[in-house]
Amino acid sequence: MANPFVHIELNTTDVAKAKAFYGKLFDWTLEDVAMGDDTYTMVKVGEGTGGGLLKQPVPGAPSLWLAYVQVDDLKAATGKAKTLGAKVMTEEIEVMGAGKFSIIVDPTGAVLGLWEPKKG
Repeated sequence: MANPFVHIELNTTDVAKAKAFYGKLFDWTLEDVAMGDDTYTMVKVGEGTGGGLLKQPVPGAPSLWLAYVQVDDLKAATGKAKTLGAKVMTEEIEVMGAGKFSIIVDPTGAVLGLWEPKKG
């Protein structure tokens, strides 16, 4: 399938409460990974699309789930989204040698992450 959903991320206002809730609700493995001064929690689900959990980076924003779609060329996909009426909320960010992402807001206001895995 072209452009599959590859990662689902919870941006939460209360990391400890979210980890306690989802750790009891589902049979997920939650693994903390250091990210500079912060911690990112990988969510391993076994089969299917996994994800992550982190403190909401946007001040005053509510907790929300954010889906990421894989693209071959992040710069081109982000640019194309922009020409189609999307706003770029987050420009290209490198992720610890794993790949890079951007976050767009589509013309209806829905937020979506674009993910380009590291090649080679």
